[in-house]
Order: sequence, then C-alpha cells, then structure tokens
Amino acid sequence: MAKYKCVILDDYQNVALNIVDWSAVNEFLDIENLTVNIPDQQALLEKLKDVDVLIVMRERTPLRKELLQKLPSLKLIITTGMRNSSIDMTACSELGITVCGTQSSSQPPAELTWGLLLALARNIVAEANNVSIYQTWQKTVGTTLNGKNIGIIGLGKIGKQVAKFAQAFGMHVYAWSPNLTAERAAEENVNFVESKEEILKISDVITLHLVSSPSTKRLLTTADFSTMKPTALLINTSRAALIEEGALVTALEENKIAGAAIDVYEEEPLSPESDYRHCRNLLATPHLGYVSDSNYVTYFSQAVENINGWINGSVIRKLN
Repeated sequence: MAKYKCVILDDYQNVALNIVDWSAVNEFLDIENLTVNIPDQQALLEKLKDVDVLIVMRERTPLRKELLQKLPSLKLIITTGMRNSSIDMTACSELGITVCGTQSSSQPPAELTWGLLLALARNIVAEANNVSIYQTWQKTVGTTLNGKNIGIIGLGKIGKQVAKFAQAFGMHVYAWSPNLTAERAAEENVNFVESKEEILKISDVITLHLVSSPSTKRLLTTADFSTMKPTALLINTSRAALIEEGALVTALEENKIAGAAIDVYEEEPLSPESDYRHCRNLLATPHLGYVSDSNYVTYFSQAVENINGWINGSVIRKLN
C-alpha cells in the first residue's frame, strides 16, 4: 500500500521527529519536517501540493482557503493546541479536510511571562550583556516586585497561574477582562477591578492573557498607554492583536511607560526592519511561550495518536 505523505510545518528547532516515537505510524506515512517558515504562498504550495496530512505548529503558517483549495490530496490537518485562528475552518469543512488538535499546558507560557517580568524588572539581559560583551559593571537600578501592584488582564488558565506567581512574590494582584466577574476573581484570591481604565491606572505591571477575538482586538490603544503610570511595565505573551499596531512602540519611544516585554507579534517571524528589533526599553523574545519540552512531547505524541485514529476511522480531538 502506498504511504500517505505527511509534512510537519515550522519545526524551527528540528526536534519533532526525535522528541517522540513515531513508529506507530511509520508504516503508513512518509514524514518530512520543514525547519524554516515559508511565507511565500506559491513556494508553500509547491512544497505541499501532494500532501495528505499536515501538522502545524500553532499559528506560525496560515492555512487560508486560497491555499487549501489547491491541495486536493490534503485530508487531515493536526494543529498543536485545541484552537488555531490561522486555519480557515469553514474552508476545511467545505473541502472535507478533518482538523484535529492536541492538548497544551498553560504552565510554559505562564513561566515565560514571569521570566520576562523578572528580566525586565531587574534589567537582567542588559546587565548580562554589560558583563559578557561590553565589559562594564552595574549600569542600572532594578525594580522590586514585592509590594507592587500587578494588573492581570484575562484571568483564564494562564492568568490564574501568573496570579499565583505574583502572590508568591508578595505583589498586590488585580484582574480585569471584558467578561471577568468579581466572583471568579475572588475564587483566585485576586482583587476584581471594574474597568480597563482603573486597572491601567493602579498597576505597576500590566500582563495580558486573553485570546484574540472581536471584543479583545486592539484592546490597548495609544490613548491607553497615557493612562498607565510612567513607571509601569507591560508584558504580552498572549496575542499581538490585543495591542493597537504601533501603539507600544510609540509609548516606549515617548516614555509613556518604563518598559515592555513581548513574545508575540503582528508579523512572525519578524522582518529585519521591524521596529520591535530596535525599540528602546523593549525586551523581545521570538514567541517562546508554548515552546517547551513538556508541551512538545504532548503535541507530537498526540499528533501520532490523531493520525492513528484517522487511519483507523476513529478520529480523536476533532476540531471541526
């Protein structure tokens, strides 16, 4: 029997084929992993024109109708995580393409959020570079987190974990989101704030933990940064669309806030010309939130399970 052709997109670290055991599906699949992003749609089409199964890493490569309808062999898409806004789910249904997901832990992005906050507050990257690259000594004064106010916008799985970290560091924890209630905040021993304006005004740190939707897109605008304390820090490991495009760069350049750390961008991978690469008081990381050993093991082991189920006619973790 001819094997199905399977392609794993955007395996940047070249680990997908080694981090779990694929032997359960090797007799059915010819698997190729692509280690670089292919933004050009025609080049991507050439790579995928005969593919039967696609495994995609979250939202690194969009799968829109224009591309999907040119892939007649494609029957199964597996995305890491249980949602992927860059897949045209309507088109998949119309074209008879099954879409499955995998589980994902909130712990890695929560840990990255806290790591970015610590690095930003204590100027760790700049001072480490001073020691190893510039051979200088103690140029900055850090910010103590204990006793400060942290405003968590979005108290879901990740936001709740960040709240626990903040409590352990002795911070005063506040939360707000368009749908958050005082009762849900109280369950996490978090102070409920009734409006976006109020949480921006009182917080020394703002951290974003919302999914991108019509109600949350451009949630923070240029005007909102003027509401924040000039000493405030902003962390965004959630979605770039939560911040009005260009507003953060402007706020940093005009000293509206003291600094920011971000892990998500309107364009990924970033172009060399992106303002984020040259922005003052910005700590930028290349979308590392979910990139961890435990998540990768879950992603690809469950991808194997999904393929096995599809081959045997019992699809699991189906999204459409």
